[in-house]
Amino acid sequence: MARELRIGGKVIGDESDCYVIAEVGHNHQGDLEKCFELFRAAKLAGANAVKLQKRDNKSLYTRALYEKPYDHENSFGKTYGEHREFLELGRREYEALASFAKEIVIDFFATAFDFRSADVLVELDVPAFKVASGDMRNVPLLRHVSRFGRPVVLSTGAASMDDVRRACDAVLEINPQLCLLQCTAGYPAKFEELDLRVIGTYREAFPDTVVGLSAHDNGIAMAVAAYVLGARVIEKHFTLNRAMKGTDHAFSLEPLGMQKMVRDLRRTRVALGDGRKKIYPSEEPALVKMGKQLVAARDLEPGQVLTAEDVAIKSPGGEGFFPYDLDRVIGRKVSRRVKADEPIRAEVLWN
Repeated sequence: MARELRIGGKVIGDESDCYVIAEVGHNHQGDLEKCFELFRAAKLAGANAVKLQKRDNKSLYTRALYEKPYDHENSFGKTYGEHREFLELGRREYEALASFAKEIVIDFFATAFDFRSADVLVELDVPAFKVASGDMRNVPLLRHVSRFGRPVVLSTGAASMDDVRRACDAVLEINPQLCLLQCTAGYPAKFEELDLRVIGTYREAFPDTVVGLSAHDNGIAMAVAAYVLGARVIEKHFTLNRAMKGTDHAFSLEPLGMQKMVRDLRRTRVALGDGRKKIYPSEEPALVKMGKQLVAARDLEPGQVLTAEDVAIKSPGGEGFFPYDLDRVIGRKVSRRVKADEPIRAEVLWN
């Protein structure tokens, strides 16, 4: 079975370009117009998808947490519940965003943090579902989302390999369309904790599953490294300005950063090639200019037997024998006069 996943009209597999998800999250700050702007910027930067986070806050949090004072520089409310409600976009906003995403031709889906949110998203006909690292152990939610028959993108931050296997089993027994993302749930994640080689571990453990990276690091280089290691989905947080209020902005990519990351990922697929060593026509000028050939070290007379002192290795190359032919040339006679620096060709030697 081929390692393949389809999201919207995109086929994702080992030979494909990377599928790039611009994780908007709540970087829209509860502002629908700002969210439109983020969608537009992500499309222009070349991302394949934009993703939000959907929560039914009152059913998701305990009353104690919902009513807990939230005195924080990035707070949008006096309590944690007020903060979350301020950032949450409702059904009408999601409908407008889904319509806009279709208009500009970019995939749009969201992380479902609870059953009610998942049900809202499926009614909106999203092309895929994201499940956050915090729900790796939430087998009931994983099963609920899997039953919708849409691709499930699963982040694996703060999880053991046993947790990963349990979550994958919960999805795969219902739905084969799974994408497994290596993730470190640090915000931002330290480079020494990214564990990019886990991508290979996942590919080996789940040979029919597309693997990717949900990256909370600062920068774009690790996405390219992940692609080389076999990741075919990259999720990066996305913002219009890293200085904006909110916990995620500081480690998010701005539009130019997203554009550069997408560009480098596309270049990487092409640059990896097919594994066959070959010589390209574009290399020929350099091969002549910097290459070397065997030439006469001094004027040679007809019938002269060549010694090591009679032959030099010089640039440019391309006309005479290659340097690796030196042992075959020494000891042979020249058939005519050869001037110094003249290439030693087969026609100037006796057979």
